[in-house]
Order: sequence, then structure tokens, then C-alpha cells
Amino acid sequence: MKILQRATAVVVCGVAGLMFAAGEMGAAEKAAAPKGAEVKQSEWKGFTRLDFEVAGRPALLVVPKEAAPGRPWIWRTEFFGHEPQGDLALLERGWHVAYLNAQNMYGSPRAIALMETFHAHVRKNYGLAERVVLEGFSRGGLYAFNYAVAHPHQVAALYLDAPVLDITSWPGRKRESKEWRECLAVYGLTEETVATFKGGPLDNIDVVAKAGVPILSICGGADSTVPMAENTSKLEKRYHELGGTMEVIVKNGGEHHPHSLKDPTPIVNFIVQHAKF
Repeated sequence: MKILQRATAVVVCGVAGLMFAAGEMGAAEKAAAPKGAEVKQSEWKGFTRLDFEVAGRPALLVVPKEAAPGRPWIWRTEFFGHEPQGDLALLERGWHVAYLNAQNMYGSPRAIALMETFHAHVRKNYGLAERVVLEGFSRGGLYAFNYAVAHPHQVAALYLDAPVLDITSWPGRKRESKEWRECLAVYGLTEETVATFKGGPLDNIDVVAKAGVPILSICGGADSTVPMAENTSKLEKRYHELGGTMEVIVKNGGEHHPHSLKDPTPIVNFIVQHAKF
């Protein structure tokens, strides 16, 4: 475990470098896309950004200036654009960066079904690699890990940043919160049935470990919002017991924010070294 000190215009797609035109959808994608759907092209931090819809949900793809061999990609599951140091560094290396808006679904089965549709869409229409690095910031950890449980052989690696891995840790720590009520509802749970719920990341670690998915986690050592001891530490212990590859970087004294690292080199190095495509 590493310890770090904490330092306080609309067009139809026709972008050079894409292997497939956005309009070349298969039957499933055509059924999911609204009639007359367009791909909106804009600029994001010096790169081409494509906005579109998948299954009625906003989605986007940021395109590198020149795609790396095999067309690797990283998928931010929540909070696109927040502390994007790692994403930008990978874009410079020729990776695509993706995002699907599945907000307020807390990594539930409904969210995973939407993610499955998005994965198929970008694979077919943009020729991206079958395996993807899933990047879960905070509650995005629920989406990232649960997708890896459902589709471990589509996941090249997991990058989990101060991740929620147990809904009773967050948002369940504040039972009166709007987030807790939303989370129970989207999982079809109640205050009574959640006590025996076994559909979270920490209940299915063995599935991901068996598939050999490497994991990087970055956490604040003093995070009181999503306590490391209730989330990443439990995952780390079990993952190592199962023989899995997992590296944890702890920002000594760090809180839940800021996420990521000012210098994303350790993030990029882990992903490039361990991601299995």
C-alpha cells in the first residue's frame, strides 16, 4: 500500500480518426435511439467531444487525436469532467474517454442494463476495444464494480477513486437523506429488506477476482464521507486473499475530496501496465 501526503454547434458525426460513422447503427441501437438523433460535436480540453443518446440517456465520447492500437478506452461511470487528470493523460496516449449519464441509479441492475446497451453501442459504432477500463469516482464505484461483476470479461481494469462499495456505508450512513431513499427505491429495497441484501460489490468480490481484473484504488485516509475502512479496505483484504492484483494509494490525511492525484502518472502507469485487452 502506497502512502502519499495530501497536498492541500451541432453536426452529424464525421470526425477524422473514427472507424465507424455514428449513423451506422445496428438494429438494437436504432431501436434505442430517438428518431432523428444527431451526434453533437464540440471541443473538450483540446479534444473532440461527441454527444449523443443511448436508450434515451445522454452519453458522450471524447476522441484522441490519434487512436492507440486496439482502440483502448476508459469509461467514467459518474461525474464526468471532475478531476480529469487521468483521463487527459490517457487521451494524450490515444485512449478514448466515455461517459453515460445513469445518475441516481446507484449501480443498480437497471443501471447495469443501461451500461450494457452503451457498451454495445460504442463498440459497434466507434470500433472501441471489447474490454474497457471502468473508472468509478465515489458512488461511481457501485456502477464500475457491479458492471465488472455482471461482465468481468469486458473489463480490462478497475480504477476506483474513493469508491462506494457498500450502500449501507453510503448513502445508508444518513438514513434520512434523499440519496438513501433513491437508492432503496432503485434497488427495490426497504429499510427491512436491505439488512439481508447481498447484491453489492463487497458481496461479489470473488467473481471479479476469478476473472483476473486488476484494480487500482485511490483513497483519502481520513475520508469520513465514504470511509475507507468500510469500503476499499474490505475489498483490498479479500482481493489479496483471492490472489487478485490490487494496488491502493492512500492520501495520508486526505478527505473524500479532492479525487484523483495532481500528478496522474501512478494512475496511468498502473492502467497501462495491468489493463488486460
